Amino acid sequence: MELQVANGGTLTVNEVVFDREFNEGLVHQAVVAYMAAGRSGTKAQKNRSDVSGGGQKPFRQKGTGRARAGTTRGPLWRTGGVTFAARPRSFEQKLNKKMYRAAMRAILSELVRQDRFVIVDSLSLEDSKTKLMIAKLKDYGTNDVLLVSEVADVNVLLAARNIPYCEVTSVADLNPVSLVGHEKVVMTRSAVEKIQEWLA
Repeated sequence: MELQVANGGTLTVNEVVFDREFNEGLVHQAVVAYMAAGRSGTKAQKNRSDVSGGGQKPFRQKGTGRARAGTTRGPLWRTGGVTFAARPRSFEQKLNKKMYRAAMRAILSELVRQDRFVIVDSLSLEDSKTKLMIAKLKDYGTNDVLLVSEVADVNVLLAARNIPYCEVTSVADLNPVSLVGHEKVVMTRSAVEKIQEWLA
């Protein structure tokens, strides 16, 4: 299978990666799992072992007329811990590597079918100026672009960070949320070859 390169010419790509059927259920599962893994469960309360103090028996065992007590940090006491204290939880969802790779192949194939996938020879700038990046983005007809290279160029990263909806990433950091969340995906030749090594 051959894809057009923006600067002219073609690039032969693997049909296993760039010509798969779109599996909406699998892609949805991969996107939800990725977003869930980024959440942090911050809800927490202190149980009796977390509350400070309570090391000394508050009063003697017998003769006071009160119920026996060994600590002031039990859940019945005003300053004590919570009985069934909430703990930080993980929102992580299990997704097999095979399923994740299949979802990535489905997304890339769909981007190619919708003409939202652009291949370029390289992604680099002479200087880290935002105006240079804006001029470069005019070639793609939109600012809502994901720029993918084998290793993200520092000048490109700095020039793009002030532009809304423009994201720069490397192949190692590529994820399903970024791929489906942009109008166009611009990828270098070397990045395409690296992705084929990973997904083929």
